[in-house]
Amino acid sequence: MKIKSIALFLGVILCGCFAQASDVTISDVVVRQRWPWSRLVDIDYVMTCDATQRVDVVLTAKDGSETLTLPSNSLAGDLYGVTHGPRRITWDPTKTVYTNSQMLTQFNVTLTTTSVPLYMIVDLTKAAGAEGQITYVSEVDLASGVYGTVETNPVAGVNSMVWTGVTNDVAYATSKLVLRRVTAGTFTMGSPAGEVGRGNNEYQHTVSLTKDFYIGVFEATQKQWHLMMGNWPSLLSNVALRDTRPVEGVNYFTIREDATTIKGADDPAVDWPSNAAVNEGSFMGVLRTKTGIYDFDLPTEAQWEYAYRAGTTAALYSDLNLTNETSDAELDPLGRYKCNGGLLWNSETGKWDTPPWGSAAASNLTAKAGSYLPNAWGIYDMAGNGAEICLDWLSTDLRTLPAIDPVGPVEPVPSNIRRVSRGGAWTGSASTCRAAFRGYHVQDDRSYNNAFRIVRRLP
Repeated sequence: MKIKSIALFLGVILCGCFAQASDVTISDVVVRQRWPWSRLVDIDYVMTCDATQRVDVVLTAKDGSETLTLPSNSLAGDLYGVTHGPRRITWDPTKTVYTNSQMLTQFNVTLTTTSVPLYMIVDLTKAAGAEGQITYVSEVDLASGVYGTVETNPVAGVNSMVWTGVTNDVAYATSKLVLRRVTAGTFTMGSPAGEVGRGNNEYQHTVSLTKDFYIGVFEATQKQWHLMMGNWPSLLSNVALRDTRPVEGVNYFTIREDATTIKGADDPAVDWPSNAAVNEGSFMGVLRTKTGIYDFDLPTEAQWEYAYRAGTTAALYSDLNLTNETSDAELDPLGRYKCNGGLLWNSETGKWDTPPWGSAAASNLTAKAGSYLPNAWGIYDMAGNGAEICLDWLSTDLRTLPAIDPVGPVEPVPSNIRRVSRGGAWTGSASTCRAAFRGYHVQDDRSYNNAFRIVRRLP
C-alpha cells in the first residue's frame, strides 16, 4: 500500500501523483476548499485497484509538521470499503477546533490505503488517541492464531471467518468493545408467507444498504455500561454474574438522550432520523466522547436484520426454520429465550417463574455474552437474550417496495411513541427470536426484557 501527500493553503487546489504499488494506488489528488461561503474542504482522488477489491482510506492532516486532530464526524465520503474509480472525501473544519479564525497556512494531507478489517476492538479504559486504544483485526491476523480460535464457514452456504476466541477472554465483554465489520449489500427483509410465527407487519421487500458499518459482536454489557456511566441500572444485580450479562433496565432515552433520571426525558434537539445527534450525558454521548469515535449509535431496523441474517434467508441465522412458535430445538443452540433457560417451569402451578434476580443462578435469566452459537458473521446473542432497541420509529408494517438505506418513519404515529426493538428476549417465545420479528419499545420504559447493541455507522 502506498501513500499520497499534498500540501496546500486552504482554498488552493493542488494535485499530483506518487509512486504506485502494484495492487492498490491513489493518484490525481486535488484538495480545494469550497467557495463561496463554505468551510468544507473536498479531497478528490482516484483509486486504482482490482475490480473486486475494497480498501479503507486513512486520512492524516497536518499544518506543517503538526498533526491535526480530525474527529470521525468531521470526515465524510469515500473512506471505507472504497472501490476502483474517482472518489471524494469531505472534511468539515466546523466539527473540529480549527475555524476560520485559525488559518492553516501549511495544511497538508496524507492518504493511506489499508485492507478492510474484520473486527475492531476499542479499549474502553483508555482515552481517545491513547496507544492501543483501537485495534483493527484482519483475516490474516485471525488466521495467524494471535487472537485465539477461529472457525471458517460455520453456516452452510455462507463463506466467512468467525473469531470464536472472542468468547474466551472476559475483557472482550467488559473492558473492551468488539465490533464486526459488515459489508454493504442487498437482502430480502421480512418473512415469507407461511413462516412459523410470522406477524402481520413483516411483509417482504428488498433493502439495499450502501454503507459498511460495524456492529457489536455482543449486546452492550453491564460492565461496559458501568465504565461509561458509573452505575448499575439492571435488575440482575448479582455481583458475581452481572459484568458479562447484557445491560437491561435502560431505555432509548438513557441510551441516547437523558441519563440523569430513572425514566429519562425527551430532548427535541435529539431527533432521529432528521439528525444523528445524541446528548453528551447519555450513554452514546459518553461513549463518543470517551473514544473519540462520533459515529457510535444504535442500529437501524434494517441494519439489525441484515446483520442478524448474515447472508442467510431462513427464519433463524443458522439458515433453519422454526417448527414450533413456543419452544423449538432448532433455536436452542442459538439463544436464550423463555424455554431455554430464561424462565423456570413450575410444575406445581403450571406456570413459568422468574428466579430471584439478586441470587440468580448462572443458568437462568439473561445469559452471559457469547453463551450460544454466533451467526455466520461472528455476531452473538441476536436470537434471544434481550430484545434490542433500534433507532427507528415503529411503523405499521415494512411495506413491499424496495428501499435504500431505510431509517424508519420521520415522525411517530400519533399517540404511539414507540421505537422498534428486534430479536427475542429471555422471557419470550421461540417465534420472537426470528430474523423478521418486529417488537417495540416505549422510549421511557426501563423494561428488563430489553437490551441494545452498539453500531458504528461509517460515512
